[in-house]
Amino acid sequence: MNTDSPLNYMSGFGNEFATEALPGALPDRGNSPQKAPYGLYAEQISGTAFTIARSANRRSWLYRIRPGAAHGAFAPSAAGPQWLSSFRQGPTPPNRMRWSPIAIPGEDAPVDFIDGMTTIGGNAGCGIHVYTATQSMEKRYFYNADGELLIVPQQGRLTLATEMGTLEIEPQEIAVIPRGIRFQVRLPDGAARGFVSENFGAPLQLPTLGVIGSNGLAHPRDFLTSVAAFEDVEGDFEILAKFDGHFWSAKTDHSPLDVVAWHGTHAPYKYDLRKFNVAGFISYDHPDPCMNLVLHSPSAVPGVDTLDFIAFAPRVLAMQDTFRPPWFHRNIAGEFMANVHGQYDAKAGGFEPGSMSIHNTMTAHGPDTDTFEKASVADTHKPDYITDTMAIMFETPVIIHATEQALKSPHRQPDYPEVWGGLKKHFNPNQR
Repeated sequence: MNTDSPLNYMSGFGNEFATEALPGALPDRGNSPQKAPYGLYAEQISGTAFTIARSANRRSWLYRIRPGAAHGAFAPSAAGPQWLSSFRQGPTPPNRMRWSPIAIPGEDAPVDFIDGMTTIGGNAGCGIHVYTATQSMEKRYFYNADGELLIVPQQGRLTLATEMGTLEIEPQEIAVIPRGIRFQVRLPDGAARGFVSENFGAPLQLPTLGVIGSNGLAHPRDFLTSVAAFEDVEGDFEILAKFDGHFWSAKTDHSPLDVVAWHGTHAPYKYDLRKFNVAGFISYDHPDPCMNLVLHSPSAVPGVDTLDFIAFAPRVLAMQDTFRPPWFHRNIAGEFMANVHGQYDAKAGGFEPGSMSIHNTMTAHGPDTDTFEKASVADTHKPDYITDTMAIMFETPVIIHATEQALKSPHRQPDYPEVWGGLKKHFNPNQR
């Protein structure tokens, strides 16, 4: 693994990556030589506009056995029947919604990463999905022209074999596959489940730290990108594309993962959420969730993102004489939350690993009754160590429209609002 971060360049360090599977496969001079080494083809892939600022430009040069254009015509495909791009299928209720873990199909109904994808909701900035896969992608390769994919495993490891190398990720790690990169998902542990955000906006990047200073949150050095590795394999294969909200299939007589060398900034990468350096308050009150921001997709409006990816990692709560869990709150954001590992400290039950929830714009939510009552009498002169936990959030500045299949899912918990039903009236105007 290349231990430099692909986000260093986005943060203004100005460096890019260079990797080759054969010595000398990268040309000595220039990006597109008349004849590339080893009889390779030179090909550029751009993930941003050509004229965007250099510090934000995403592009890579690939030196491959055959050019990416060497495949047949695309035709409509029935792949991904539950992977949707239309989210406003009906009115989205302002109810607080929660789902138990979506069941993984049995061995008698094998599905891969694409066909096992179920869309929970989305908006103009992102789509939110859950995958439940039981078999590896074998002769099928995929790319997404609509957005980049942020993949969060919850159960089972994934091998992401991409045209720019291979990434192995396990629960509590994440991976980002940039827009247009071809890849294949393999399941080394068998059945797998996890969460995916399909980012339609600007490529994800590290947030600026502002007054936090030069350290904290996710460190650039902990992001790993793939190294060049190629498949020189011929046969009957399929290239599957998600383009303009639809799936398309093209035939090819060779593996498209045939890049022998590459250099640039548009590349897949991974990150271990357990390395996140949590920042927090140690005097009073509870920090806003943006204090746990890992990656974000900025919009044209300063300070407003189309997508925030947030991690609630192990941490220590040391605030004294205050209420330590998240307060009851309403805000403009649409919040999709999921439990990856352990127990989330703001929920006493019903939110086991694999569970997920949507709390939408201006919908009141917060700790359930049991959590509130326990935290209200806790001894805050002792620190509270939150260990063996990992929850994540996809946060957007607008409503997350829940799909019909999510609203009608048998995994949806219809009694979820009752977790606040036991909150009692304590008001007494005669006693402060």
